[in-house]
Amino acid sequence: MTSVAMTRKHISIFGNFGTQNLGNEYTLQAMIQSIRRYLPDATVSCICSNPDDTSARYDDVSAFRMSPRYGKGVKSRARARRNNALIRNLRRLLISIPAEVMHWLEAFKTLKGTNMLVMTGTGMLGDFGIGPFDLHYEILKWSIIARLRGCKVLFVSVGAGRIDHSLSRWLVKSALSLADYRSYRDGFSKACLESIGLYPDLAFSLPALDVADLRNHSGNGRVIGLGLMEYYGKACSREHGEDIYQDYLRKISAFAGWLLKQKYTVRLLVGDLLYDTRVKHDVITILNRDGWSYEEGQLIDEPISSVEGLLAQLAATDLVVATRFHNVLLALMLNKPVVSISYDPKNDALMAGVGLAEYCQHIEHLDVKKLIDQFIALEENNAILKPFIEQRAEEFRRRLDEQYTVVFSHC
Repeated sequence: MTSVAMTRKHISIFGNFGTQNLGNEYTLQAMIQSIRRYLPDATVSCICSNPDDTSARYDDVSAFRMSPRYGKGVKSRARARRNNALIRNLRRLLISIPAEVMHWLEAFKTLKGTNMLVMTGTGMLGDFGIGPFDLHYEILKWSIIARLRGCKVLFVSVGAGRIDHSLSRWLVKSALSLADYRSYRDGFSKACLESIGLYPDLAFSLPALDVADLRNHSGNGRVIGLGLMEYYGKACSREHGEDIYQDYLRKISAFAGWLLKQKYTVRLLVGDLLYDTRVKHDVITILNRDGWSYEEGQLIDEPISSVEGLLAQLAATDLVVATRFHNVLLALMLNKPVVSISYDPKNDALMAGVGLAEYCQHIEHLDVKKLIDQFIALEENNAILKPFIEQRAEEFRRRLDEQYTVVFSHC
């Protein structure tokens, strides 16, 4: 007699989850809900950066740490660079290599009984803030282990970018070569990796009804969401990128001041609760220092702790000007016209996909006057753009439904 437990499918989701990046968490939520929809009897686990956080959010999902390097107490790169080469090499020889061998064995145990390992989202195939021995190495490691376990490996609607480091490129391409299925969320990602399969970001697969109740807000209809990011350049190094951050801060604050002067209500938004801890405070400080006056309630700075909180804040806007990718994406899901201050080609590809290519600027070449002109044009064309954005979002959902049918046929 064959028991239900013996025939039940097991799917493991791999990604940089549990780090308080709300975009990543929304991607995980979309994948889990889709598994529940297409394979309701499947068991789900998550291989991620912070399994404690993920387990707390999802009672029925077991979570495992992708690497000890992501655990508490791991020394920062900055501190490691201060150690001399001899100490680093000795540590690597005597501690790091044996520990890594042990983790390969633990990972092999973790994937026991897994039918499918799904790699998705979280910027895993780009090098924005990622080095060769960070996420890229982990992707290849877990792909190899999955194949050794006889487990299908799928890269589903992943984003990619130009990868400068040759070792990172080799690691990523090697991992992709092991995949049973690959799809990318935009044409830029597809071109970068020269493969097949083009599907939207998984966030679009969450049912429209899940966010419909959030779309109303009170006010005079002139609430502007201003999505901020603590940006220090592609390497994400505060030590070396402070000048870049200060330039962005000065310009985005000037734009915020202009909005306030025009009597818009400005709602400050972030997308990463760990890395964007500084930027809202800095913008408000500059606005006050530079003498921008505004009425009580005209500048809104409310804390959030979840994806649902971010969605509620975005829903309470009419137009959005944002930097982080998922601030842009979630605004579009809510049918909000957006100007993107892009730090990565994925922002531009997303905007082009919904017909908003002319409403983009690169963050390191931000022109405040042009941003104001783009915003004015966006507001003027609001009534024309919204039906098109909504139509594209519905098309994305249909295409993702088609993809899920293919993906889960591998299980």
